[in-house]
Amino acid sequence: MSPITALTYVLPHRLVSSIARRLAYSTRPAIKQWLIDTVTRKFNVNLAEAAQPDPTAYPTFNAFFTRALKPGARVADADPRSVLMPADGRISECGHIGRSREGVLHEEAGHIFQAKGHGFTTAQLLADDAAARAFDGGVYATVYLSPRDYHRVHMPWSGTLRETVHVPGRLFSVGTDAVGSVSALFARNERLVCHFDCDFGPMAVVMVGALLVSGVETVWGGVEIPPYGGPIVVKDYRGQGIALERFAEMARFNYGSTAIVLLPAGVADLVPELRAQAPVQLGQALARLN
Repeated sequence: MSPITALTYVLPHRLVSSIARRLAYSTRPAIKQWLIDTVTRKFNVNLAEAAQPDPTAYPTFNAFFTRALKPGARVADADPRSVLMPADGRISECGHIGRSREGVLHEEAGHIFQAKGHGFTTAQLLADDAAARAFDGGVYATVYLSPRDYHRVHMPWSGTLRETVHVPGRLFSVGTDAVGSVSALFARNERLVCHFDCDFGPMAVVMVGALLVSGVETVWGGVEIPPYGGPIVVKDYRGQGIALERFAEMARFNYGSTAIVLLPAGVADLVPELRAQAPVQLGQALARLN
């Protein structure tokens, strides 16, 4: 574990993230432009593909961070059976729920591999045992969005929103060192679980917060996180007809973090080229329906 990751155990996560949020929404030119220029330079952000390529045109750092892309900058995989990658980034991990990388059945039901021997269960991630059982034997993919990436999350498949669950938690970093060091990190961090009903059955997309992540917004509900902490908040959307098409925008992070897609058993197979640490782009194939 690096000294920086060790430090995150004692940092007041919510205080640090609240301060970061205030800075991200500051309209003071000196603050917002310094942040934009620093991130652009340090992470080699490609503004040429942004709908607004002028870094001085953004009113706040958050507006820059959640920037839209030019039309056609990302396209959906041509195969209509492809379940799509929900975001730009890299694969943190992927595989079969309840099995090891080698395909061996895990002793813990619903186990999802994190990194370096660490893992968690779907029940822990979703904070719901019954919802977790729907994904037993299914597949998952965990996508890490770095500060340089496009920070909007899109639908892997067409679906109707059934429920969201805001699960309170910590705000550990989700960088490589932390993922390899902090046990059950994604099931411990603050997160928004989005449940959809699709033509093949249930699909879950989990938006995991992290240190300095100042919020998660959805296209149907606006700002979902903050507030930080508090009790688990469940919102029932059944009967409201909130249907989103495959590849449509569903949410955005106000700073880099992680999105996890869960699909039920027997529905789809992950594409063969998908592997841990592979760079990925929104719209490419994540899995193909059987």
